[in-house]
Amino acid sequence: PQQRMLLLLTGAPLCLFAVTAGKLVPMGFTTATEFHRQRAEIVQLSTGSKELDGILQGGIETGSITEIYGEFRTGKTQLCHQLCVTCQLPVEQGGGEGKAIYVDTEGTFRPERLVAIAERYGLNGEAVMDNVAYARAYNSDHQTNLLQQAAAMMAECRFALMIVDSATGLYRTDYSGRGELSARQMHLAKFMRSLMRLADEFGIAVVVTNQVVAQVDGAAMFAADPKKPIGGNIMAHASTTRLAFRKGRGETRIVKICDSPNLPEAEASFAISASGICDATD
Repeated sequence: PQQRMLLLLTGAPLCLFAVTAGKLVPMGFTTATEFHRQRAEIVQLSTGSKELDGILQGGIETGSITEIYGEFRTGKTQLCHQLCVTCQLPVEQGGGEGKAIYVDTEGTFRPERLVAIAERYGLNGEAVMDNVAYARAYNSDHQTNLLQQAAAMMAECRFALMIVDSATGLYRTDYSGRGELSARQMHLAKFMRSLMRLADEFGIAVVVTNQVVAQVDGAAMFAADPKKPIGGNIMAHASTTRLAFRKGRGETRIVKICDSPNLPEAEASFAISASGICDATD
């Protein structure tokens, strides 16, 4: 009994627990060849535009966070609705064969858009809407708590996509002024870290939209685009791929890959139609 008590006091059971966990979850080194083989199994979700899919090398990548930022009326929310439908398609058609989770912080989710996009792919509108789990977030704490519910849902059935539209909108109202900037950034960092854990654990594509703010300092005079995404370096480092949206002529929108570990900087144009995102030349 004394030896057992000594083991308990010295923390030996905790060490055994760590060893056992290390056998279940790979936490050591592996070869680049093995990691390359694992990445070959990653699924890409089609955006509905062949030109946009082209610069993304197939579409939105699963297992990572894709950030979409731009000013209003650039197509960010429309792309989110599009992905809610395409993620349900078979893998051969650019889908993920899974359900979608939509966290709405701005009240811009419209299920009738899902029905219109579903008709384009020959899907049943009711079935498509049944496969989209929707929640409205009312403050930044509620937004974070919804991730716990999302994790429980993902453990029960197959999900391919999680959307947060937008990830930063509530932080702009919950935290104001430079005095609360540090607290805001720490809360935002924890939220983005939770999203990354969901992407890693369940292999889903996480898409977050972000708002922009106009630069008013002296550097804005020399910048090609005086608008920059909010969230600072926290959002920039947490996002795997960053896409900048801007308006083009008429109904055309332009997308630029601003940051990606494997994609070169490139631009593509798309249009917003009644049936969702499509090529600008259609």
